[in-house]
This record gives sequence, structure tokens and C-alpha cells, in this order.
Amino acid sequence: MAFTTLRGASSGLLAVLKKGSRLRRRKSAKNASPGASQAQPGEAGSQHPASAIASLATLTGIISQYLDPKDVERVKEAYRFADQAHLGQFRASGQPYISHPIAVAEICAGWKLDVDSLMAALLHDVIEDQDVTKQELAERFSTDVAEIVDGVSKLERLEFATKAQQQAESFRKMLLAMSRDVRVILIKLADRLHNMRTLGAVGAEKRRRIASETMEIYTPIAHRLGLNALFRELQDLCFAAIYPNRYAVLHKALLAARGNRREVLSKIAETVRSALPAAGIEAELSAREKSLYGIYTKMVEQKKTFSEVLDIYGFRVIVHTLPECYLALGTLHQLYRPVPGKFKDYIAIPKLNGYQSLHTTLVGPYGTPVEFQFRTHDMDHVAEEGVASHWLYKDSSTTLSDMQKRTHQWLQSLLDIQSQTGDSGEFLEHVKVDLFPDSVYVFTPQGKILSLPRGATPVDFAYAIHTDIGNKAVASKVNGEFAPLRTELKSGDMVEIITSAASRPSAQWLNYVRTGRARSEIRHYLRTVKYAESVAFGERLLNQAFDQLHLPHPAPDDPEWEKLAKGSGAVSREEILADIGLGKRLAAVVARRFSPENTLLATTAAEVDELTSATSAPIVIHGNEGQAVQLAPCCGPLPGDAIIGGIRLGHGLVVHMDDCPVAQRQRQKEPERWIPVVWDQNTARHLTTRLDVTLLNERGVLGRLAAEVTRADSNIIHLTMQDDAMSSGVLHLTVQVDSRKHLAQVIRAIRHVPQVQKIVRVKG
Repeated sequence: MAFTTLRGASSGLLAVLKKGSRLRRRKSAKNASPGASQAQPGEAGSQHPASAIASLATLTGIISQYLDPKDVERVKEAYRFADQAHLGQFRASGQPYISHPIAVAEICAGWKLDVDSLMAALLHDVIEDQDVTKQELAERFSTDVAEIVDGVSKLERLEFATKAQQQAESFRKMLLAMSRDVRVILIKLADRLHNMRTLGAVGAEKRRRIASETMEIYTPIAHRLGLNALFRELQDLCFAAIYPNRYAVLHKALLAARGNRREVLSKIAETVRSALPAAGIEAELSAREKSLYGIYTKMVEQKKTFSEVLDIYGFRVIVHTLPECYLALGTLHQLYRPVPGKFKDYIAIPKLNGYQSLHTTLVGPYGTPVEFQFRTHDMDHVAEEGVASHWLYKDSSTTLSDMQKRTHQWLQSLLDIQSQTGDSGEFLEHVKVDLFPDSVYVFTPQGKILSLPRGATPVDFAYAIHTDIGNKAVASKVNGEFAPLRTELKSGDMVEIITSAASRPSAQWLNYVRTGRARSEIRHYLRTVKYAESVAFGERLLNQAFDQLHLPHPAPDDPEWEKLAKGSGAVSREEILADIGLGKRLAAVVARRFSPENTLLATTAAEVDELTSATSAPIVIHGNEGQAVQLAPCCGPLPGDAIIGGIRLGHGLVVHMDDCPVAQRQRQKEPERWIPVVWDQNTARHLTTRLDVTLLNERGVLGRLAAEVTRADSNIIHLTMQDDAMSSGVLHLTVQVDSRKHLAQVIRAIRHVPQVQKIVRVKG
């Protein structure tokens, strides 16, 4: 049985800590903007040509162990091309710039990436910095190499309004390239890792900016792809760059604690070393420390001091087979008392990034809590290298593992989000939402496990199943019981979505969905439906204007539409109609353009007043027109109420009660935007209105009131209570009714409750 000694057990973390301490001493850094690999020729380093030696020996030694000699020669050819392209270009340290691509290629070689990846790593800056074209790389090397290099390259030469817009578009380009070939992001992560390792010469403000971006984007991506070793190192490097003083203090405290607890950990290691072979288990045991950033995060989240964070140290037990993981766990549970609630089985239910392991925390000697992880050699390989340990772009006939399938689904979701997203900033916002490290695991009614971000709701679940399920979701069941769509799901929940063909996404869902896919699908639907409804409503308004002005209705292919569109900045007839429906254009003004006597647009307020007064016939309101016609939430108009309609710029027609205070104020400011409206004879059902009910605060009164509302064939959709005194209070109700007459029935039913003192309909 092989064990690492305790003295050398933390060598991996110590290497990270040493790298972090060197951040304060190093003078070599690439003076580049985030995500780039730029340095200007002759910059700083040209003064130190003596140190300017870049060697390919280390890289050649690594790749010679797993690549064919022909492939090694191809890598050398890419090196020669990159070296020539970067000739005369130096980094701030004085080293030739080619030293950076070599370092990136060495990191990729450590993951045993293929020959195209290594060539692309060496060439990853030649398009961006040296005006080498993608076509030239494809002809000189291969199409795959050219595509990867292009995916890694930023968008520096295009004009953008702001730096943030340029950055967002560069991320979008990179992530979409990653969705087609995961090697793009692996090279980008290696590039960012070397930049972070050599950040010492950059000014403090720029260092914090680059580190913050790394922590916000690249670190979560590394975690999402299962690159845990890279993830931890990037976290510590970012921590050192953003909070150098806190990093130094914690580093010093960790070194002191390591010495104080060495005896306890040695005793635990000796006990485990004896117990596992006695149980017939051959294993490798290694000690591990929580990363400095992990310790800092725990201190902040749990409001603890360093001395109160006890589970800093742990052990990893690596066995040969999956059953031995559980046998080893049982063996150690007999040695030390497990901490309740600290056992996690990530083998039966892997993490979102494919991570598999058993976790338990045991109370060791002197009451010290120590975490143990149990996994096989394959699990350990995947845990450290994640998606880099398997290829998603090999032969399509190869059977994919569960981790590969999950990663492939996430990469595919990037394409889905892109297809539904308006701009690069919104795309990046949706992707950030999907990069949460914590997950919950829920079940479909068929027993399939779905991983969702912590805080996800049944709406997220519905869209994770299928877009149509999400768009038609009307209710949900969690563990067999009805639950609101905004319910926060917990691991182990069984979720069922109830759909209706008449249901549609609500803008309110955006307040509580957590996945980028759900957010982008909802926004896309609302944009599309609102546009279609606005076109239809705009056509209704325009046809009414034609009738009032006694003008014939022009055909859709009438040449005047094209003239009108060109003269007013619109693209098509549909866009003009949508603008009318959204209140951006007045229907009477557009209709007058088709008059033989007057082909000019109204330009003065007097002309607008004249034209709008001509269209005095009321618009018929059904109540189910969609977003083009909205019933004002301030007064909740119902069929039977006297109503007035206001055309609100960008929102269409908003219908208020005629005596609504909000409407009266707005009519005084912009009278020209208000038009007469009337209810249709057949209006929509289940409209909402608000009631304030003053009642005595007695036991059971709420139940009696709800029963009376139900008996009146209505439904309470929102309820809040305002206590004015110990004995009475005001109940704020939002109820569903069909008309003003139905509302009167509901009010009469509520009066049957003896404790009710007063009922007021809220109209403003």
C-alpha cells in the first residue's frame, strides 16, 4: 500500500502558496488587457537582452512522452512560425514575447492535449498581435488550428462604443467558439493562468481589474468544466492580487497552524495507515489543505475568525474500485465519530461538472474535525483535470461518459442562449448566471436527475426539460404537492410541471429564475410575442384611423409603405404597424400619409391635435389582447367600469378606469396620447383587481374569508396583512373576477364573514 508522508502531503498547496508569495516579488508580467496576450515591441524588456532566452526544451520533453515524432515536429514548426511572428517583441520582464506562448503550451501539454491544441497554444496571439490572417494559418497548418486560434483571439480591431461592449463581445465570441470546440477555452484558461502567474509588474489598479475579471468569468468556467486544480490555483492567485494584505495575513496564519496541528494529523495518518490494510483495502493516502481563498470565503460567509475555521486540513483516500470507496468510508466511520450532516455522496449523484467522490467529516483526536474524501484513481483524474481528461471532439462514435454528456449539454445551451439573445451584454449576463458553482439535484417524475443552480425554481426546471414545457407551464408539483412556480427547489425534490396550451411566459418569472437558458427563453418569447401583438394592435388602430378619415385601406404592397418606411427610419410595413401599436407613432398621422390631398407627415402640435381628434371612435377592448393592450395595475379596470386608454411610448395601450388618479394626472400632461376605449361584449375571464378589507383579527377569520371568496367562484392570487392594532387589521387582497358584476358578488360574499368591518376597492 502506497502512502505519501505527512511532511510532503501538502506539497501541491504549498506550491500554490509559494506562487502567491512570488506575486509580490516578481517583476515579470505581461502588460496586457484582460484576456489578451499583448506586449508592445521593445517594451521595457528590450533593455535586458541578456535575460531574453526562450527555450522549447521543457515542452519538447513533455510532449515527446505521448505524441508521435511527426506530431512533435509539427509542434516545432508552429513554434518557429510563432517565434518569427513575435520577433522583436518583448514582455515587461525583458524576456522575448515567445516565452508566453511556450508557457501556455506547456500548461496544455500537462493536460496531454492533442497536437492541434499545442500548435494553437503556440500561435494563439499571432492573429491578434501580428496581423496574421486566419486563412494563412489554415493553409500553413490546418483548418482546426486556425479555428481554435481565431476562437481564442479577441475583437480588438472592431469599433465599439465602450470598453465593456468590446469585452462582452469578445467573451461571446470565445464562448461560442468553445461551444463548438472545447479546446478553445482550455487554451484560453492556460493563457489566463500564465498571465495571473506573471502579474507582478502590472500596476495595482490594473492588477485588481484583471484579477476581478478572472474571478468573475474564467474561474467559474474552470470549475464548470471540472478543472479543479486550475480552479483552486486561479482562486488563490486572484485573492492575492485583489486583497494582497489579507492574503499575506492568512498565509502567515496558515503556516503557523500547520505547525501546531502537525502532531494531530500525523496521529490520524498513522491510524488510517493501519486500519485500511486490516480491512483488506489497498489505498493511497494524501493530506490536503483548504485553499487560502476557500478559508477566506468561509470566514466571510460564516462570520468566523481564522482560529474558528477548524476543517482546514483533510485527507484524500484513493482506492482501486468503486465498492472500496464505501468500504473505506465504513472503516473510518468505525475509527472516528462522523459529524452529522457532513456526509455527501457525489458518486451516486455527481456534481454538475462530473466530479465524483465521497465526503465525510470525522472528529479526530482532541476534537479536531477532519474531512476525508474517498475516490478511485479514475475519479481523481477527472476531479483534477475535468473535461481535459476526456475529449468531446474525438470520433463521434465514441460513447460519451455522463460527465461528457453534461458538459456537451452545457456547451450546447450556450448556442441556445445565443440564438435567443439580443446583444453580447445580455448574452454574457445569461452565461454568468449559469456559472454558479453550487447546485441542487432534483428528480423528474420518471426518476431522471437534473442539476440546477442553487436557488432554481420549477420554471428553471421546466425550461431545462424543454422550451415548450417552460413556455406552457402554469403550475408545479414538488414532492407530489402543488407549489408556486417561484418555489426554491432543494436537492432531492421530485418536480412535476403542469402545462396548459393557453399559458404563456410571464415577465414576472424573470424576477426569480436562476438559469441563463430560462432567462433568455423568457425574454425571447416576450420580445417576439410583444412585437407580434403590437403589429396586430397597430393594424387595428390604423384601420380605424382610415375609416374615420374616409380613406381606403392600402394594400400591404402599396408603394407608399416603402416611401413611408424610408422617410421615417423604419425597415418595413410591419415595423410601422408595431410602432403604432407601441405608441411610438400616431395612427392618424400615418393614415394621413395615404391621403391624396396631404402626403406630408404632421410636424406641428396643432396638426397632431387635428388628426387625433378625427379618430374619436372608441377602441374595443377584449382584455386578452396580450402585451399590446395592458390593463393598468394601479386601478385594475373591469368590464362594466368606465375606462380610458393611454398610448404609452414603447408599451402600447394602457387601459385605466376613467376616474383613476394616475390616469387623470397623465392626461393633464399629455392629453394627445389618450383615446376613447370601450369594453367588448365578450371580454376575457379571470381579470384581477384589488380590495382592502378591514376586519377583526380573530382566529380562523382568514380561512372563512378565503372560503367565501371561493364560494363566489373567485380566487385570491395575492394577500398581505397590515396590522393597525392588536384586535383589527387591513387585509390587502388581489382577486380574480370576470366583470364588475362578478366583483360585486365577491364583495357580498366577503360581507358574510362577521369579522369584516369594511371593504374598499383600490382604484389608484
